[in-house]
Amino acid sequence: MKLHVKKGDKVIVISGNNKGATGTIQKVSIKNATAIVEGVNLVKRHTRPSAQNPNGGIIEKEAPLHVSKLMLVDPKTGKATRIGRKIDEKTGKTVRIAKKSGEVIK
Repeated sequence: MKLHVKKGDKVIVISGNNKGATGTIQKVSIKNATAIVEGVNLVKRHTRPSAQNPNGGIIEKEAPLHVSKLMLVDPKTGKATRIGRKIDEKTGKTVRIAKKSGEVIK
């Protein structure tokens, strides 16, 4: 399955409790069609003391969001945009473009 977002993309949340929040994607799960966005959808996790966390306690961490709730941020305008794909004339490879500005996304 081909997703419109990938690791390192700057995205904006378009629905749900975190609507309007922006962040960078840290991890994408193609199997579940979810992504973990930095600083978005924070949940509290109660942990027991362990070698990594000797005190235990409550840790805040990011929970995955479904990719349908995410839209890429246009590098030119800074607003949400849809994604298109076209073949680059120089290299012959497929590149992602922003529908609003027509600019190539890294």
